[in-house]
Amino acid sequence: MMTFIKEEHRQQAVAALSHIVAIPSVLDETDSHPGQPFGAGCLKALEETLAICQKLGFRTFQDPEGYYGYAEVGAGTELFGILCHLDVVPAEGQEGWLTNPFEPVIQDGKIIARGVQDDKGPTMAALFGVKALMDAGVEFNQRVRFIFGTDEENLWRCINRYNEKEEMITAGFAPDSKFPLTFAEKGLLQVYLTGAGSNELTLACGGALNVVPDHAEYRGASQDLLATALDELGYAYEEHGTGLSVLGKSVHSKLAPKGQNAVTRLAQGLVKAGLFTELSGVTLLGAVIGEDATGASFVGEFSDEVSGPMTMNVASLSITPEETRIGLDFRYPVTLEKETLVKALTEKAATYGLTYHEHDYLAPLYVPVDSPLITTLLATYRELTGDQTEPFVNGGATFARAMTNCVAFGAMFADTPDYVHQANEQWSLASFYQVMEIYAETIYRMCGKK
Repeated sequence: MMTFIKEEHRQQAVAALSHIVAIPSVLDETDSHPGQPFGAGCLKALEETLAICQKLGFRTFQDPEGYYGYAEVGAGTELFGILCHLDVVPAEGQEGWLTNPFEPVIQDGKIIARGVQDDKGPTMAALFGVKALMDAGVEFNQRVRFIFGTDEENLWRCINRYNEKEEMITAGFAPDSKFPLTFAEKGLLQVYLTGAGSNELTLACGGALNVVPDHAEYRGASQDLLATALDELGYAYEEHGTGLSVLGKSVHSKLAPKGQNAVTRLAQGLVKAGLFTELSGVTLLGAVIGEDATGASFVGEFSDEVSGPMTMNVASLSITPEETRIGLDFRYPVTLEKETLVKALTEKAATYGLTYHEHDYLAPLYVPVDSPLITTLLATYRELTGDQTEPFVNGGATFARAMTNCVAFGAMFADTPDYVHQANEQWSLASFYQVMEIYAETIYRMCGKK
């Protein structure tokens, strides 16, 4: 087997990744205008990535509206897609960072910065894998197109706009999960529950719906009572001059049961202290949901043999004089009908005086494991790594479900420490280089003329 990746490709890939992760491509709709729908950072990440691609010899296109771009090589009627995203979740205010999230640092054989695992690092690994094929003189039997989105961490408006305006792929993968590959993805439903506000308690806790919140602030006259209750519950917190911050552990919403939700822990503390229990949002989160990250305590237990139990993340809680607003993220089993879950949510929310509002929805993904796409991807991965792990179902939502005949393929290994959406996001350079090899060989087998 030919080794396509040379030292020059490794060095170029690290340099390109360092450049792209230094761009804070976080959604900022306050900075939105025609041609820049998601803020200056997201647009700059797209522009700079396309500039890199052009220098590498790819043909490039940037959507005039600023939603997406793509870079391709090869010729033919068939189109193999590699679906990537250049936006990242916020790092500002996230506890635990030891370096500036947008100033990449290489130490102890790792690169540290927001986006190195999700999804700028995998994007560059795939890009320079294909560049290595080009440098080796490989001719392609079809077009290979990198599709770059800029709103994956939020509402997928980028890939949806691509689907409205551009050619569909014949087959492809998203380098935005784990090896060996994901043949099915749970359904995603993100909602807000709203109800009456309060003049007695003001809260603004949590943030992105796909992140388990790791801190929740309380400011008020009952700080001492709350601290005592949190001590009795065994929950960590920090006191400061103006209030108290409940501490948790941040993980991706798809792994909600493995996190520690600071918002629900704050609510549990309030209920334990007998504070504001007349507020439906506090009672629901503190007395009913608590540490439950499956939703069973709220809407009932949903599970299937293919994809396992549903997960639920209480991502945010806002209480103002005008409104109570709770943000929830569900990853539901592939065989569950969305309408069944929505009906349960609507009815249960109403019993607490709350109204259901859908924010985002993505249907489940399923590609048969005996399809030519999966058999080729899996055989390549196994030959290069010796790992015989079976394909799996994931609670995450990748761009793969936005296309037909597309799956999530890498880029993290089973033993890769997971820093997705977390402080000190990092990736081993050794793994980075190995993934470049896997992607190069995979594209060669799928798209190279033999």
